[in-house]
Amino acid sequence: MSISKPRGPYAKGAERREQIVRTATDVFATEGFEGTALKRVAELVGVKEATLFHYFTGKQELLTAVLAERDRRSRELGGTGDVGLSSLAVVAERNRSEPGLTTLYAVASATANDPGHNSHGYFQDRYAQLVEELRQDIARRQGAGSVRTDVAPDTLARLVIAAFDGLQLQWLYDKDVDMADGLTQLVDVLLAPPAD
Repeated sequence: MSISKPRGPYAKGAERREQIVRTATDVFATEGFEGTALKRVAELVGVKEATLFHYFTGKQELLTAVLAERDRRSRELGGTGDVGLSSLAVVAERNRSEPGLTTLYAVASATANDPGHNSHGYFQDRYAQLVEELRQDIARRQGAGSVRTDVAPDTLARLVIAAFDGLQLQWLYDKDVDMADGLTQLVDVLLAPPAD
């Protein structure tokens, strides 16, 4: 049994919402998400700025949808759809080339820790998923002997994510910080099996 796509006004609304999210992701990547960015998104989509929020409950829902689109694109960039140690440097390089989205992520993740915040569930689910996917990758590598086994895979996964977020935050203040190289060195040094 095949599932057909929705038709009529609902389908058009869903398509318009996707168009807004894709456009906002592209605009925010290079122009940031403050100031006139929403006006630019509305222009590119062909609607008035106020009409954007006909498709979202507010700005925060749109920003969260943009972050989810950023995550989707990161998975495509990695090639396999999975998060793993081998995709970290590639994603870090992409983040460097999209400073507006990197700033949005840092700001949103810092303010969404309150359970009542609109993006709280998104970040809670995102971190849980990232930890689990990295844990699985690290456990596979431990089984193959390429990653140290004296530290639990979930602990190593959390440390890698903490380093990624920390390097990214440092980069926002100092563009000479090389996130990709830092992550590569972290994996090479911290996760390497002890020498015999």
